[in-house]
Amino acid sequence: MLSDKNIELLIKGAKEYNIVLSNEQTEKFSQYARLLIEWNEKINLTAITDPEDIVIKHFLDSLSIAGLIPNETISLVDVGTGAGFPGIPLKITRENLKVTLLDSLAKRINFLNEVCNYLMLEDILTVHSRAENFGADPKYRESFDYATARAVANLPVLLEYCLPLVKVGGIFIAMKGPDGKEELKESGKALDVLGGEIEDVNYFTLPYSNIERCLIKVRKCRHTPTNYPRKCGIPTKKPIK
Repeated sequence: MLSDKNIELLIKGAKEYNIVLSNEQTEKFSQYARLLIEWNEKINLTAITDPEDIVIKHFLDSLSIAGLIPNETISLVDVGTGAGFPGIPLKITRENLKVTLLDSLAKRINFLNEVCNYLMLEDILTVHSRAENFGADPKYRESFDYATARAVANLPVLLEYCLPLVKVGGIFIAMKGPDGKEELKESGKALDVLGGEIEDVNYFTLPYSNIERCLIKVRKCRHTPTNYPRKCGIPTKKPIK
């Protein structure tokens, strides 16, 4: 559970992204924090366990991309979601968002299912799979309006994980730290091969912290060749550069 002080921090921080949280939504965030701390004692979900840090470094960080996502009903896949970031905070604040949480660890999927059930979130799906296999599956390939990934891999690798999942005309949002600028320089070939173009790059500091963040918005301009993503492990071993 979050203290009144931390709930106030969450409410004020969300307002910086033009998000006004209801009492019901703040209660869901509070319960989410409680479940995260409880489960983290059993399985390794996060190194961030202080409630105030959870609010700033997980919740507010996740909500930082809300302004890049339209208000209408769209589908979003959160690749390598881990403990549910940014997918679950986005879903709490955008009930009409259709969210798919993708992770390669079954223990994390069990946690995510518990959170989604406890918070009674609807139109949210958890999938236990590697990104390479998921992106090659005809059921999911080029089926999402938006994809996002946070703290998963370097940008050239992320592009190979995520662009195959996005419809032509759709968007991939990479959530990076201050190293995003350097990773962008290494991503020209991957963008060209996979069918993406950089649409916007936004640098900012997380509210109530000195943590520098970088949001990279990539537009999917054409179909990704069918031989991408490559087999499991290859994107990280041999990034497209």
